[in-house]
Amino acid sequence: MNKIPLIEKGFLLVATPNMTDPLYKQSVVLICEYTSYGSFGLILNKPYELSSQESPSEINEITLMKDSLRIGGAMQQNQLMLLHASTKHRDQTLRVTEGVYLGGDFPFLQELIKDEPDSGLLICFGYTGWTAGELENQFKEGLWYLYPATKNLIFDVPPEKLWKETLSTMGGKYKNISLIPSDLNLN
Repeated sequence: MNKIPLIEKGFLLVATPNMTDPLYKQSVVLICEYTSYGSFGLILNKPYELSSQESPSEINEITLMKDSLRIGGAMQQNQLMLLHASTKHRDQTLRVTEGVYLGGDFPFLQELIKDEPDSGLLICFGYTGWTAGELENQFKEGLWYLYPATKNLIFDVPPEKLWKETLSTMGGKYKNISLIPSDLNLN
């Protein structure tokens, strides 16, 4: 049985090769809140594709940010979660880790795009959640590694490279795991 590490808000869950769920395979999830009642996070490296039916004129700004769109998780995928580096409007946001904030409404998003276009921003559709004890059980099953999140990993590493880059940054045996192809048939 695997030992459960100290799980905290602001850490990354990095899927182990044991993770077979298609949505979470080779995923990196930012833990946004962690309590004894449960926790939630956002998948950072699964791009979200807007269909033409989902891009009404009022969200044209979002369609222009297509490189910032992510599938945040399987829960409530019609809900937008803003992950950003802006320090404005702290009353509307939750600090997740150094330089990374969660929250804001649609006018906040429009203002951020206009006033801070180079600021880190991820627009996540949905989120990932765990009831009390569920995430700990997934650690016991060997489904996750844990690593402290950084603003650079969250906003600067392209989504298709984030899993490998995070494992490589972790060093040691994790760097070797980062070399595993996503399709083992390619071996």
